[in-house]
Amino acid sequence: MSNLDARLLQHLRANARLSTSELARRLDVSRSTVQSRLHKLEEDDVIHSYTVVLGENYRKGLMRAHVLVALEQRLTGRLNRQLEEIPQIVSLHAISGEFDVIVEVEAAGPQALNRILDQISALEGIRRTQTSVILETRFQR
Repeated sequence: MSNLDARLLQHLRANARLSTSELARRLDVSRSTVQSRLHKLEEDDVIHSYTVVLGENYRKGLMRAHVLVALEQRLTGRLNRQLEEIPQIVSLHAISGEFDVIVEVEAAGPQALNRILDQISALEGIRRTQTSVILETRFQR
């Protein structure tokens, strides 16, 4: 990846809504250069999608938690699909160590979080879970 691509990605991570004209101005290159670099980064699956990142005004009303999950390895694929179907699960990360995955959950409050945790625990192949409620996000990139 070129230095220009890295700088382009840095600007997009900060604000994916920047126009190609604005990106060109900030990077001191032509608009066509930005467009071709974006196209190449998308083609190479460096840029997978453009999305909305919810702000603190929305998220402050939610209870968020990380759920460490130990699962039966032979059921990993099926469990990944089942977990992806739960809309309150915002991310799923495979990890090393005592647990196999970390599930990040957003819920409307304690009772909603408890229902989601029960739903996760009830899935066939979940051996055990350990939940940590997120008290504060100090920064996120």
